[in-house]
Amino acid sequence: MRRVVFNQKGGVGKSSIACNLAAISAARGKRTLVVDLDPQGNSTHYLMGRPATELDNNAADLLEQTLTFTVFNRRPEESFVHTTPFENLWVLPSSPELEFLERKLEAKHKIYKLREALKKLDQHFDDIYIDTAPALNFYTRSALIGAQRCLIPFDCDDFARQALYSIIHEIRELQEDHNPELSIEGIVANQFQARASLPAKLLAELEQEGLPVLSVRLSSSVKMKESHQCHQPLIHMAPRHPLTQQFEDLYRLLHGEPPAAEAALTAQE
Repeated sequence: MRRVVFNQKGGVGKSSIACNLAAISAARGKRTLVVDLDPQGNSTHYLMGRPATELDNNAADLLEQTLTFTVFNRRPEESFVHTTPFENLWVLPSSPELEFLERKLEAKHKIYKLREALKKLDQHFDDIYIDTAPALNFYTRSALIGAQRCLIPFDCDDFARQALYSIIHEIRELQEDHNPELSIEGIVANQFQARASLPAKLLAELEQEGLPVLSVRLSSSVKMKESHQCHQPLIHMAPRHPLTQQFEDLYRLLHGEPPAAEAALTAQE
């Protein structure tokens, strides 16, 4: 399955969600790949423990080779995928060069080249998670055209709500014009504050409007920042932490499994 985590708003947890869901997938024994298309390279740094500037053979190199015709282009699974310190988890790293490459790719109408690469990578990985920049640019459009599912992280405030309608409209246009295989898998409430009334009110109103708000809420926690600092997804750094359990419940929800507590009760019966 190819999932893209996308929101035009920054600071909503795209990289955290993509990397932690991927880490859970890998911990379950699935061959899992994170594709980092954000020039900032947060997912790359998080999982590799090294900044994207230190890694060659990255997403920019993969896309740059599409600009000139050669008989023997390097294969993505062989030349551009890097192992991480975590079993079953790989990264196709970002690069700051993506910013400089974008205009050339647009000018040459290479919007479908990422989809071609992702379909080749599909043959080697069970799950692919795509992290995107906080912008609707060439790379995020390429990711939405190449993905099968889209997760939308949502920061529970009114500004984010207004932006959400625009995001959904853009995704539906891309569905209709370029990728009928794509579906919005759900809206993920991130940094959720259960004791505050506004977040719950906003989510309830979105549900009443028929939007696909997921039932799992990811709470705000300093543990997430600690996870970034030590370059370890929560499943490895703090497997019993409540936020880790929420990520696991989100993973289960996306795969049609019952939440961990419900599964444990079923097992006891």
